[in-house]
Amino acid sequence: MPATSPAAFDEALTARIPYAFSRAHGVLACRVEDDAVVVLLRPDATVEGLAELRRVLARPLATRAVAAETFAVELARAYNQAGAALAMSEGLANETDLARLMQELPSSEDLLDDSAQAPVVRMINALLLQALRERASDLHFEPYEARSVVRFRIDGMLRDVIEPPRALHAALVSRLKIMAGLDIAEKRLPQDGRIALRLGDRQVDVRMSTLPTGTGERVVLRLLDQASARLDLAKLGMGAATLAQIDRVIREPHGILLVTGPTGSGKTTTLYAALSRLPRATTNMMTVEDPIEYALDGVAQTQVNPRIDLTFARALRSILRQDPDVIMIGEIRDLETAQIAVQASLTGHLVLATLHTNDAASAITRLADMGVEPYLLASSLLGVLAQRLVRTLCPLCKVAAEPTDGERRLLQEIGLGTARQVFGAAGCDGCNQSGFSGRNGVYEFLRIDDSLRRLIHDGAGELALRDAALAAGMQRLRNDGARLVADGTTSLAELTRVTRDA
Repeated sequence: MPATSPAAFDEALTARIPYAFSRAHGVLACRVEDDAVVVLLRPDATVEGLAELRRVLARPLATRAVAAETFAVELARAYNQAGAALAMSEGLANETDLARLMQELPSSEDLLDDSAQAPVVRMINALLLQALRERASDLHFEPYEARSVVRFRIDGMLRDVIEPPRALHAALVSRLKIMAGLDIAEKRLPQDGRIALRLGDRQVDVRMSTLPTGTGERVVLRLLDQASARLDLAKLGMGAATLAQIDRVIREPHGILLVTGPTGSGKTTTLYAALSRLPRATTNMMTVEDPIEYALDGVAQTQVNPRIDLTFARALRSILRQDPDVIMIGEIRDLETAQIAVQASLTGHLVLATLHTNDAASAITRLADMGVEPYLLASSLLGVLAQRLVRTLCPLCKVAAEPTDGERRLLQEIGLGTARQVFGAAGCDGCNQSGFSGRNGVYEFLRIDDSLRRLIHDGAGELALRDAALAAGMQRLRNDGARLVADGTTSLAELTRVTRDA
């Protein structure tokens, strides 16, 4: 059998055959060769499947037998490439045309009418599928007085997708609640749930949150694609100098490393990536999270549950009795959690945690404001990493131009005063006219040295700490982003937008 790389599949041909059919019958149409369709056969392929393929494609078939394992790999590869409708946990229908599905939706909500259910189910399935294809991180179902809107968050930016009939908003929410195992009768209180989906060979976890508003229930779905998780510090866009410093810190026997930034800035992913660099065979690593976002092999992960009083602090106390070497805390939210983290670091444990602050220096004063004694912070803190995510320019349509006078001043501030060109976003079909595709991290690492320890011990303020760190060589977020502007990875305007508050 010839090599079947992704390029060996004919996208238009694959899209004509539903994924569920190919998997069920063990037949996979690949491409046309010498006027015949090359078809891969699983050992248990059915005669009925071959007959149906011949009828639908109206061409002779050239069959090639492969092992079951090979067939499974090629099946997933073909349909992930082609973008045809793939099977999810409840079986996504082969419905991807949202405009046509909108026309099929009934004009009013009648949950007793079974015929009204199929279009609603197919609409939810199609939205989930499209969101995964477009790498959306969140789906929003938002009700207003006279309309309902579905929006995707892609690369950190929200975009309107469709406006379903307002009368059907409750039916869409009910369908999502059923998928997440929530109470469809409870519309007065917020609810949280999870949906486990399968996209071919990819596992996708969906976190669902509902919130009652004056015009109906608002739903937000957070998509966590296990396959797309880049749990490697070297692949998160970190500069070589910062990466080397982080590598040294996470190999310390004890102390605290904090990762700070606003919601959605990639803090948890950075902590996961840091854990993945440590030897799991000889290190007992344990986490406390809310919620567990990615499953890590060889790491004991605990999810907090306020309903049964399993808080961060209570889980941490129990974890300390499990002989851990490394502890990851999803977020330090209160004094009790902060104090336990500090005590754990002082008793021989390496603690990795996140905190919501705008920059690295303010994390120290935030902990002090919580009530942590300065002398304990000075003894336990190893470093603070602040981060943001900037959108990367689409490689297909980015354009270079001579910088304007205003851009020259900004370039001068970040050390690129000699730059003769800057890259900007244009927009094309490949990036949905946004000009951007994907995101990259910019970082600010504050390494705690002896001079900073003295300042922390003496209760120095945020400005004094920041000035001392800059004098010791710390780079601000915007200055770190200069490398991405210089090589055309992102635009100066995007870097300025993301780092204006840091």
